[in-house]
Amino acid sequence: MNFNLYLVLKMATSWTAGVWTLLAALGLLSVCRFGYCEASRTSSPTSGGRKEDHGPSSLERVKRGWVWNQFFVVEEYTGTEPLYVGKIHTDSDEGEGNIKYTISGEGAGSIFIIDELTGDIHATERLDREEKAFYTLRAQARNRLSDDPLEPESEFVIKVQDINDSEPKFLEGPYIGSVAELSPIGTSVMKVTASDADDPTYGSSARVIYSVLDGEKFFSVDRHTGIIMTAVADLDRETQDRYELVVKATDMAGQMGGLSGSTTVTIVITDVNDNPPRFPQKMYQFSVSEGAAVGTPVGRVIATDADMGENTDMTYLIKDGGELFKVTTDVETQEAVVSIKKPLDFETRRTHNVVVEAVNKHVDPRFVDLGSFRDQTIVRVSVSDVDEPPTFKPPEGTIMEVQEDAKVGALVGVVSASDPDVKNKSVRFSIDRATDQEMIFYIDPDSGAITLGKNLDRETAGWHNITVKAVEADNQTMASHSLVSIRILDVNDNPPELATPYEASICEDAKPGQVIHTISVVDRDEPLAGHHFIFTLDPEASSNRRFTLGDVTDNTAGIRMEGAGFNRHEQNVYFLPILVVDSGPPSLSSTGTLTIHVCGCDTEGAIQSCNATAYVMSAALSPGALIALLVCMLILIVLVLLILTLKRHRKGQRIAEDEEDMRDNVIKYNDEGGGEQDTQAYDMSALRNLYEFPEAKSCDSGPDIRSLPQWIQANRLSVGGGRAGAEGAVATAAGRGGRFLSVQRLHPEEGGAGRCGPVSAAV
Repeated sequence: MNFNLYLVLKMATSWTAGVWTLLAALGLLSVCRFGYCEASRTSSPTSGGRKEDHGPSSLERVKRGWVWNQFFVVEEYTGTEPLYVGKIHTDSDEGEGNIKYTISGEGAGSIFIIDELTGDIHATERLDREEKAFYTLRAQARNRLSDDPLEPESEFVIKVQDINDSEPKFLEGPYIGSVAELSPIGTSVMKVTASDADDPTYGSSARVIYSVLDGEKFFSVDRHTGIIMTAVADLDRETQDRYELVVKATDMAGQMGGLSGSTTVTIVITDVNDNPPRFPQKMYQFSVSEGAAVGTPVGRVIATDADMGENTDMTYLIKDGGELFKVTTDVETQEAVVSIKKPLDFETRRTHNVVVEAVNKHVDPRFVDLGSFRDQTIVRVSVSDVDEPPTFKPPEGTIMEVQEDAKVGALVGVVSASDPDVKNKSVRFSIDRATDQEMIFYIDPDSGAITLGKNLDRETAGWHNITVKAVEADNQTMASHSLVSIRILDVNDNPPELATPYEASICEDAKPGQVIHTISVVDRDEPLAGHHFIFTLDPEASSNRRFTLGDVTDNTAGIRMEGAGFNRHEQNVYFLPILVVDSGPPSLSSTGTLTIHVCGCDTEGAIQSCNATAYVMSAALSPGALIALLVCMLILIVLVLLILTLKRHRKGQRIAEDEEDMRDNVIKYNDEGGGEQDTQAYDMSALRNLYEFPEAKSCDSGPDIRSLPQWIQANRLSVGGGRAGAEGAVATAAGRGGRFLSVQRLHPEEGGAGRCGPVSAAV
């Protein structure tokens, strides 16, 4: 574009206006670098509208001018008149007033106004760079009459020129830092930072330096970075545990006229373990009774430490006198608790001096050269006298021994007890009968001698534990007890015995020399040298020639066969008496019997059967099999009884039916006669009187003749009587070719002589 932006320097007569104008001029002189020069080339038209080219020197005219695209205005202008900013001008403006200048953009018309005729721009308000650093506007040249634009819009910037009007401020306060005591000089504590709202790119308005106003004796600050450091090496927390510093920040790099701000910095001195523990006293005195129990506290002492926190943690030790006392540390109060470790005795020692030492737990190796971090004190303990019960010697109890065959009244042992006090009063003894209810032992109340009250048996009780009580003669409340263990020594008073009633089985064809059984014995005695037994066969045994006895191992003996050819049918059981003798002294013996059964075996030697039925059954059948067999037999017996009962019941029913029907004759009739006209073949009266037969009383005495028809009676009598006559009559009737009648008594009376046979008659 062909705009030329000019900045016009306008001098003012007043001193204030002159200062602001001078500052603006100084700013303008430095702005030339933001401008640019533009060469515009114009050509004069030739006649006829043609352009003639006469070369650069004759045909072209070059115009040069400074074209600005940036204005400057000083902030915080306090004058009463609008502040002149600059001027807009176009090359086409020949000063005739035909051109109108306008501006638009940020602040146009309000903050910035323009003279339409001259193009002068003024600022009407007081500007603050910290609020807005620059404004962007656009310039336009128009024809005053037609308002048509003569040039394209041109954009330019109005920058607010900074002045030092903002002081440094500490925005992150309040500041609190810490540093360990005894830190070396130059130890960094913390950093403070101040901010300046002025333009850091223009001048020194925002260049801040730091300094310490209050507390500079102990701390310093780096003027450029704001880092606070220690200025001395002997900061002591125990003397002063915090410091208040005042730190100042000044802009303009500390030059005159610069603005400043300050803040307060609190620095806390942290603790290090640089102080040892110290006891306030070099001696403490306590008193305790000699009757106090073990673990009873005697007293408390404490060592102080000027440090704080864990640096005050300490532990206590006993350097001297730790035989009877011990010390522990109370973690809550950091006190040393002195207590009794073993029982005290006034009569033995009345005063004890205990050296207690306090030691810091956390020792800092940097300060070991300051001295020993421990301290000592003396704890003096005075023991007071009390009346004590008698004490036994030995105090833990007594073991006594006595033979089990000792006589009643024999001495078992003596217990000893005395009064530990200085007065040494007399002591009386007794036995706690709750521990000796059978009153086996007695004790002399004056001497403490224990004697037997009853006979002993080690096999019943090998030990007796009784409690002996000792009391002061004139004060029964002062009593003590002691355990007395009495061991009963063994005497050989029990003979050895076979462990069990032994039984053995052998085969008839067993080979000689075979061990058929091993036996062992038991002995209730316990000799000191151990058991040793001698086994022998009783010489009176009749079967001694067939068996021998020999020791095996571990006090056992084996039975061997010497002869062969056993016959269980001749003798199936052998009784072998065995004599056992112990080693004494004195030696005791007993005789036991071994029962040997002779059995039949298979080819492999397995027992099949023995003559002793009970033995074979017990060997062949298990208890379960025997029970099953007995159950089966019982079931069979019940079934047989049930069947007999049913038969008897049916028989009774049948007899009852026979009594109701008296017609119990079976009649067989064979009609083989001569027909109706044959009246000579048989007698009809026999049939008519068939049911009128009287019952025979006895079959053995012969049938009653009156019960038969007359013809049968006649034949029977003629034959000679009895069964032969009847049979003859029947035979005669049959020989005549007549019909045969058979009469049979089916059910005779039960009390009769017997069952009668059939009676036959020929008709």
